[in-house]
Amino acid sequence: MTRTVESGVIFIARIALAVLFLWGATMKLTGYAGFLGYLNSRGVPFVMFAGPIVVAIELLGGILLVFGWRMRAVGLILAIYTVATAVLGHDFWNATDPNVEREMVVHFWKNIAIAGGFLLLVVTGAGRISVDGMRAPRGRLSL
Repeated sequence: MTRTVESGVIFIARIALAVLFLWGATMKLTGYAGFLGYLNSRGVPFVMFAGPIVVAIELLGGILLVFGWRMRAVGLILAIYTVATAVLGHDFWNATDPNVEREMVVHFWKNIAIAGGFLLLVVTGAGRISVDGMRAPRGRLSL
C-alpha cells in the first residue's frame, strides 16, 4: 500500500471509532438521569463527578479522533478507558442469568477489540489526513 492509502485507511478507522464514542456521549447526554442511575447501579463511586468525566472522555475523545490531534496520547487514554468500561460495565463473571452473561461476554470482548484499535493508533499515529499529519515535518511522520 502507498502512504496515501495507508493514511486513508487510518482516517476511516479513526472515523469509525469516533462515531461510536460520539454516539455514546450523545445518548448519555440525552438520557443523563438514566445514565447516572446506571452508574449508580454498577456501584461507581462519586457518580456526580464520574458522569461528567465519562461524557467528556467520550465527547472530546470522539472529536479528537475525527481531527487526528495528539493521536498517540488520545489513543492510549481511550484504550485504557475502553478496557476500564469493559471490566466495570460488562462483568460477565458476576452474571447469574445465562442470557445476560452471554450478552455481557460479547460486549466485554467488543470493548477489548476496540481498545486494540486504539493501541494501533498509538503505534501508527493519526496518519497524514489529520491535524498531527499537517503539523509534522514530512520526514518524521511515517504514514
